[in-house]
Amino acid sequence: MADRRQEGVRLLEAGKMSQAEIARHLGVSQAAVSVWNRKLKRQGAESLRARQATGRPPALSQKEKRELLKLLEAGARAAGFETERWTQARVQQVIERRFGVHYHQNYISRLLHALGWSVQKPETRAMERDEELIRAWLSKDWPRVKKVAAARRRNRV
Repeated sequence: MADRRQEGVRLLEAGKMSQAEIARHLGVSQAAVSVWNRKLKRQGAESLRARQATGRPPALSQKEKRELLKLLEAGARAAGFETERWTQARVQQVIERRFGVHYHQNYISRLLHALGWSVQKPETRAMERDEELIRAWLSKDWPRVKKVAAARRRNRV
């Protein structure tokens, strides 16, 4: 819409087309062109320039977001948690403690995504898991199990 408005301003300033012709040419309503014309005469072309929507200012500044990123990169243990796993609730706590800003927990994932982080789901593993025993089974027993299964499939056919 901003491009059409700027083209409309240019055409209005040129004065070679009527407002109705400009509206048809740009595919907008005559009322819109009339508003543009009125604003152009009263406040000038600058008043019809596209502006960025202001919206609510961010609770954390860019500097604070960079600091948060450093805190996250340092790890959850460095932030005072028992494990290295960052959860949305933990990130929320860090933001509240460090910056005094309360974000809703549902917003934390959007904030993390904006900082280049993504949600990860950790693999669940038994506490009793024995990695050495698993490697031994995979190297010794698994090839035997595969051979037996392949032989059974061949015998079925």
